[in-house]
Amino acid sequence: MSSPDVQQPLSTIQCDACQSAVGGQQTVSFLLLEGLTIPLLGCDDHLEQFSSVCELSSDDTAEIVHYRPAGGLSCPSCRLAPYSTSHPLIRVRDGAIVPIACPEHQSEIVQRFQTGLRTKQQLTSDLVTHVDP
Repeated sequence: MSSPDVQQPLSTIQCDACQSAVGGQQTVSFLLLEGLTIPLLGCDDHLEQFSSVCELSSDDTAEIVHYRPAGGLSCPSCRLAPYSTSHPLIRVRDGAIVPIACPEHQSEIVQRFQTGLRTKQQLTSDLVTHVDP
């Protein structure tokens, strides 16, 4: 598997475990969400945070598994993605994850993550504004 093509140096990631997972191409985990199976690199904590934010943009549950799911990857382009030289680095708090997927599924998961962040921000800001001091 080739190294992710990141716009920022890996040294900007504050989480040592994420640096190791992303920079060293350690074991790939998989995000299962609404029929999607997205291979991801990152530490366990930031993978779970990423998953929970993505879940906010879905009616289904998101799950991180640390093994190749039964059936593998259904998208032929995602099966070839590990050989690509371009994978985005998605910041998750002080860490990061890298989706090892085709451009279409990379775009979809980034969009879900951004939608989840907006939803989370709206939910927490609504909660704060509706609490009586």
